[in-house]
Amino acid sequence: ISICRDLPNVEVITFSVNGISDLKPLNQCQNLSELYLRKNNIASLNELFYLKNLPRLRVLWLSENPCCGSDPHRYRMTVLRNLPSLQKLDNQAVTEEELSQALVDGEEITAPPAGRNVENGCPEPAGSSAAESTTETESELLNFSLEETNKIREELGMKPVPRDKFSSFSPRETDCNRKTRNNVLNAILLLTKELDAEGLEIVQQTVGRRLQAFRKKELQEE
Repeated sequence: ISICRDLPNVEVITFSVNGISDLKPLNQCQNLSELYLRKNNIASLNELFYLKNLPRLRVLWLSENPCCGSDPHRYRMTVLRNLPSLQKLDNQAVTEEELSQALVDGEEITAPPAGRNVENGCPEPAGSSAAESTTETESELLNFSLEETNKIREELGMKPVPRDKFSSFSPRETDCNRKTRNNVLNAILLLTKELDAEGLEIVQQTVGRRLQAFRKKELQEE
């Protein structure tokens, strides 16, 4: 997610199911309002240190990361104590009562993580076979990445991707290749928002030529 360092104006980021462990690149995204990081490799709640100075962050989805631990109440209270401006955490609305309780039950985070054992990328699946991991990831990508990708497309004024089109992107890819493809797609969508009209026209022309080349190739193969 190092690309985020070059996207200070980005407002919505979705990187669910991508093996992410380090949130430091996000501390430059001062306009970020929605962040989807479900089911990654974020090991410590101290990673929230990098989100504390994002003034517009209102939606965070962090569930099913190692940092959530075995105590849901402590996890939620700690997140809300450090990010009191959140309006929704893990798809659940934040209440005034919770924010008050978080001052008592939550742990204040004052420093970044001391160290990391997992690098961003495509980690080996743990606790299950590779086949089980791939099947689970396919389901997660369909159920959540489609929703989150379409949310970005909506922000960009683009039409949503139909479910059948989304699932046909990579029916037999390996888990790592699928994550890489998803990262590239999300990065392109995020970068598109940074372009002016002239830049968007260049992208449109380039994509048009690329699509024509693919269609020509498909016709030749038929």
